[in-house]
Amino acid sequence: MQTSRLAVPGAPRSNADTIRSLLPYLWPHGDTGSRTRVVIAVVCLILAKVATVYVPLIYSHAVDALSPKAGALPLVVPAALIVAYGLMRLASAGFAELRDAVFAAVQQRTVRRVALETFQHMHRLSLRFHLDRQTGGVSRAIERGSAGIEQVLRFAVFNIVPTIAELLMVTIVLWRIFDWRFAAVTLGAVVLYIAFTLSFATWRVRFRQRMNDRDTEAQSKAVDSLLNYETVKYFGNEAHEARRFDESLAAYEKAAVKSQITLNFLNIGQAAIISAGLAVVMLMSAHGVVTGQMSVGKFVLANTYLMQLYQPLNFLGFAYNTIKQGLVDMEQMFRLLNVDQEVVDRPGAIDLPGHLTDRPPCEVEFRNVHFGYQPEREILKGISFTVPAGHKVAVVGPTGAGKSTLSRLLFRFYDVTSGHVLIDGRDIRDYTQASLRVAIGVVPQDTVLFNDTIRYNIAYGRPGATQDQIEHAARLARVHDFVLRMPDGYDTRVGERGLKLSGGEKQRVAIARTILKDPRFLILDEATSALDTRTERDIEAALNAVSAQRTTLVIAHRLSTVVDADQIFVLVDGHIAERGTHRELLARDGTYAAMWALQAQEEEVEPVPAG
Repeated sequence: MQTSRLAVPGAPRSNADTIRSLLPYLWPHGDTGSRTRVVIAVVCLILAKVATVYVPLIYSHAVDALSPKAGALPLVVPAALIVAYGLMRLASAGFAELRDAVFAAVQQRTVRRVALETFQHMHRLSLRFHLDRQTGGVSRAIERGSAGIEQVLRFAVFNIVPTIAELLMVTIVLWRIFDWRFAAVTLGAVVLYIAFTLSFATWRVRFRQRMNDRDTEAQSKAVDSLLNYETVKYFGNEAHEARRFDESLAAYEKAAVKSQITLNFLNIGQAAIISAGLAVVMLMSAHGVVTGQMSVGKFVLANTYLMQLYQPLNFLGFAYNTIKQGLVDMEQMFRLLNVDQEVVDRPGAIDLPGHLTDRPPCEVEFRNVHFGYQPEREILKGISFTVPAGHKVAVVGPTGAGKSTLSRLLFRFYDVTSGHVLIDGRDIRDYTQASLRVAIGVVPQDTVLFNDTIRYNIAYGRPGATQDQIEHAARLARVHDFVLRMPDGYDTRVGERGLKLSGGEKQRVAIARTILKDPRFLILDEATSALDTRTERDIEAALNAVSAQRTTLVIAHRLSTVVDADQIFVLVDGHIAERGTHRELLARDGTYAAMWALQAQEEEVEPVPAG
């Protein structure tokens, strides 16, 4: 799947597609509460617009009642009209506010549902997608998409549609009270205004899209730079990073200026159309007053209607532009939802028992497995081996041989190209992904912790674990005493990606997290290769605790960590070149023995004797 570095992946979608994608969230199946609120809000909208159209009518009658030509009328007549005028204005405002209040819950619930589903979908996508995408760009797409939903609902449902309804009602009233010429001029001005606004705003949207692209680029560079803060410091490249960020900001600035200038031209054109229409209608009504065909109240009525329409018409351009931008932002987020899952559960997939306290350790088998991240480059070339239940098996080999790919296939971050990966005699594709990942625990080489407390990071292995369970796992991982020496104990925050802790401390927290998870199968993926020899030996005791009685696969580059494995497989160029115990492989004097001798020489330690 090709992924743009600036835009959200996926095929472009039309505005109609985007709106159709939104409707099920706005009118959710089975949610009678939300549907009832939508109906009540629509009723309030209609009542508010009816009251708005009646306001000028009552006002014109009041003017005629107070006109000297009206004759001597009882004071109660104009007084009643004035009271009715005030009540109708109150009804117009009151129903509008009630409409917004009723719909607020629907609007926010819709935003919440879409944002949550997008977030969950991101976690369902394959590792390939997440290796290709840029965190800053995707997060901004979700953020802008959520805001876009609010904008579309606010302006389309309760501004564009009501304004058009009001315009039609006013046109009908002018036709009935005056004649077709007033209605024709009013409707003509409105149609010309809307046509100009739509065409001009559609032309403008590409400038706004360019702004979005530049904004995404700037934010992606900023996030990437800050996440790699240490690397920037190591190479003294603060000025370089600032220049890259400023280049993106400068491009955004240029696009933003063009967008603003085109908006100004749009506003000028809209004002010209409205002013011309207003002048023509006022001249016609003034002529009617002079010739005695109209009362002063009718003149005021025509003027009031047009002035009343001027504000929503003037706002129509802004609302339309906001809706267009909201649709663009929504389209990017819905494109994320349309990215296909590369790895999906089979129909009828079953759950794999996950915890060692529930079932015995499982058996794992790779059977003639072929796999490559790209079709033209195969990484694993017919791998076959078995990890018997409760045994400890190691896979060693040079960098790039495909060792870590084994763990990614076990977790189903990818599916094999051909062959089978089996657990307890069944292909892992027969199990649900969720249960499969419960049953497998991993202690990786590069432990990344959440920017939260030590308690949270350990409890991540089993959310909802009690403090006693957390401390028990910490003791087994040899981290409890260290935590108690911290000023805030288990409430100590570990910093971004755990940077406040040393490598060994982070690794112990990761081991405690895995112990708490209580998986039936354990993967130690280069778990100590980033540590010094002394820390490595301390960590090994904790690893022995977590791997006891579990089926364990050790993926290692440092051979001193696998001498006690029941079986060692030497992986070279996607093939298993040798297999056997540590002593058997040394006695064979092949690839493993050469690797052992080289590492022993580098570390200046005596090799463990073969016999």
